[in-house]
Amino acid sequence: MLVTTTFSFDGYKIKEYKGVVRGIIVRAPTIAQGIVGGLKNIVGGQIGAYTEMCEQARGQAYERMLQHAKEMGANAVVGLRYDASEVVSRGSATEVLCYGTAVVVEQA
Repeated sequence: MLVTTTFSFDGYKIKEYKGVVRGIIVRAPTIAQGIVGGLKNIVGGQIGAYTEMCEQARGQAYERMLQHAKEMGANAVVGLRYDASEVVSRGSATEVLCYGTAVVVEQA
């Protein structure tokens, strides 16, 4: 499946718009990630455990968005975006949303 953050593909034309597609995942750190993250929060610096958790969440949200696009009969997604927000206070869970517009493209 073709995916882009822009609204067109060079060499392709959009034949049909299928609609908005999304993939949503809510993730919380594991106990180990929470401990390491808490310690890093005290001393400062990059929190690798949280970075890993966020990257996993983005990947899962992306895969869910692609699945949604396939279910709609699309072969491409344009305008890909990510959004994230805190779901539970004090940062204990984060929602990651991956979304775009499902389309059918053909070579121009």
